[in-house]
Amino acid sequence: MSQPHNILAAHRPASMRERVSEEEWAARVELAALYRILHHFGMTDLIANHITMRVPDGSGHILINAYGLTYDEVTASNLYKITIDGDVVLKPDVELGLNPTGYTIHGAVHRAREDAHVVIHTHSAAGTGVSGMKCGLLPLSQHAALVERVVGYHDYEGVALNFEERERLVANLGSGNLLILRNHGLLACGRTCGEAFIYLYRLEMACKIQVAALAGGLDNGLAMSGAALENTRNIAIANPGLVGGDLQWKALLRRMDRIDPSYKE
Repeated sequence: MSQPHNILAAHRPASMRERVSEEEWAARVELAALYRILHHFGMTDLIANHITMRVPDGSGHILINAYGLTYDEVTASNLYKITIDGDVVLKPDVELGLNPTGYTIHGAVHRAREDAHVVIHTHSAAGTGVSGMKCGLLPLSQHAALVERVVGYHDYEGVALNFEERERLVANLGSGNLLILRNHGLLACGRTCGEAFIYLYRLEMACKIQVAALAGGLDNGLAMSGAALENTRNIAIANPGLVGGDLQWKALLRRMDRIDPSYKE
């Protein structure tokens, strides 16, 4: 009686988990969690934007979302594996393709920065709002003070489909972890999902606070003193735990597990 079962099992398509290494599967689970976390905090724009993660096998390949899924639909199994130039290495079982703006922007950062294992791009209202302010990010809050030293700026050149823009984008990012894309949105990178997220979260909060504070006019904004700004910078540098995001990331994973652990599928 077991023979039909064995025949059926032999012809069953392998699941994504069976097709990748344990290390890649763990990376997929973490990245899917990060998509869900950004959805949870409202840092989404329908099906637009991307979060990418380098596959931890030295291949240079990256994981990215299928174009057409909302962030709360992303799972470990439905992520694409691609080269940094957008060639598909492993396709998930979805009838959806890729948005080339993802690997145009993200591929540039992954190629230029060995430490950028995770790259996040958002179009949040507050982030895009500050990206359209001539003044840029102002030192109006502790959140701003914790990240302003690693923020760069990149002028808008149109929808990101031009590979020639890559050199200018990574030059403007430099060695920092954050980039304000003028008239466009925000970009964050990090060595881990937790680090990339905590940088983005603090910049997003700084932008929200700035938009709120400047509602009364630019002249009404109260910037912190240079001494206070420098003191906060030094504290952040001396205490890597403030910017590493490890504790925050573990707490957020517990929250996602309580809300909907289907990201692990």
